[in-house]
Amino acid sequence: MSGTTIDYLNSCSQGEFVAALANVFEYSPWIAEAAFSQRPFSGVSRLHAMMCQAVAVASPAQRLALIKTHPDLADKTMRGDQLTAESNAEQHSVGLDRLSDAEYDAFEQANSAYRKKFDFPYIVCVRRHTKDSILADFEKRLPHDVKTEMAASIGEICRIAALRLDQLVKGDDPLKVHGRLSTHVLDTHGGKPAEGIAVELVELSQFGASRVIARAVTNHDGRTDMPLIGGRPVPIGRYELTFKVGAYFAAHKVPMSDPPFLDEIPVRFSVCEPEGHLHVPLLVTPWSYGTYRGS
Repeated sequence: MSGTTIDYLNSCSQGEFVAALANVFEYSPWIAEAAFSQRPFSGVSRLHAMMCQAVAVASPAQRLALIKTHPDLADKTMRGDQLTAESNAEQHSVGLDRLSDAEYDAFEQANSAYRKKFDFPYIVCVRRHTKDSILADFEKRLPHDVKTEMAASIGEICRIAALRLDQLVKGDDPLKVHGRLSTHVLDTHGGKPAEGIAVELVELSQFGASRVIARAVTNHDGRTDMPLIGGRPVPIGRYELTFKVGAYFAAHKVPMSDPPFLDEIPVRFSVCEPEGHLHVPLLVTPWSYGTYRGS
């Protein structure tokens, strides 16, 4: 998506307005057409609220049609030209274009069971999830009745729209759609922040290969220069954060065993609040370490 501004959207023609926002809701420019009459918008959050309001007051048939415009997740038969650029990017961001055979099978079975029961595609805001948490969400939602699941689907569509608007439109009152995952390391042997410790963040996967999300080295404050995940939601899922402390203590000529008692320290944790701030620190000596859930 190319960028635009609230000021532009408040002053442009209806045709320009609809063209700019046509795919904020998948293949549904009628939502932008309905929101146009609510100008001017005080900020991005107000624009999103008015677009969601257009969906809320639409007929049940319109809402069902909106749900059915969305593709199945990880569908091998869906060609790239059948998806919007936004859907392609969203599915790629979570790795749905590079699943293991076991993952493809799991998604195919989940999609099939869901469509058989509801006769419309399962929809979730994938940027807030990992592959594992999407499959878990399938299981949670499959027992719902149709009315409940249609409401859940519309809610997820509005979340997707919020993230698309956040990427597309700049202005006052931005949407609160970003989370943050950060760390720092305190050398409690030396009584100071630990500078120069290599850290690696991996997203764990139950059925496929785990994938590296970030690599960094701690600075003079014992923190990484940038959050390990920032400027986007922190996807729901399981992670492992590894701290390479053996090389750090060796470089500082701290007496250690050979080989070192603590060389690489893996910390496994889970994320459940994509828009929250999760801080995973490490307090470490050559012989012991501790961590906690910070914010």
